[in-house]
Amino acid sequence: MVGAPGMTDVRRVEIEYCTQCRWLPRAAWLAQELLTTFEAELTELALRPGTGGVFVVRVGDEVVWDRREQGFPEPTAVKRAVRDRVAPGKSLGHSEK
Repeated sequence: MVGAPGMTDVRRVEIEYCTQCRWLPRAAWLAQELLTTFEAELTELALRPGTGGVFVVRVGDEVVWDRREQGFPEPTAVKRAVRDRVAPGKSLGHSEK
């Protein structure tokens, strides 16, 4: 949760996306999926414009998905990564399969 100065709330998710690649719709769709699934657990979800082909999902300060290393994420994979950090006991229903 919120700690010492400079530490980010682990219930905050940030999706950094490339504006040059026009990935805002993809980032917004993923944000919607996460907000719908974790409406009670997240304190904030931010969309951060970037460049150079970036598409990175962070929970707090931790990168949980990077397109350069893992390709574009399936929502279920990102939901699992977020769940494991903000609500480990939460069931994701059909997304668990």
